[in-house]
Amino acid sequence: MSLTNAQRKHLEGRLQEERARLRRDLDRSLALQEEDHAQDHAGDPLGTDKIDVELEASNETRMSRELEEIDAALERLYRTPERFGICEETGQPIPFERLDIIPWARTCEQAGA
Repeated sequence: MSLTNAQRKHLEGRLQEERARLRRDLDRSLALQEEDHAQDHAGDPLGTDKIDVELEASNETRMSRELEEIDAALERLYRTPERFGICEETGQPIPFERLDIIPWARTCEQAGA
């Protein structure tokens, strides 16, 4: 069963919400990193620990990838709304419950499941 117009509209809202949240988190993370970098150059003795820097960079990469997935999902939704929510592996509809949790999902099941 394909998605209804109301379900697609709901998922569009979820995608926009997730995009805004990730954008805010990423911007905040980058600003904090810039602030830490400036403090390090100013001779702050409490400089950022290397592990913290690597962890933050890893989180920023993850957020950037999720943003790309969300943007790609919005593109699919706008270009071919009738095909949105169709599994790229099986051609079957992705359950709405899964899409409600991960609205950018491309497949019916989680990888490795």
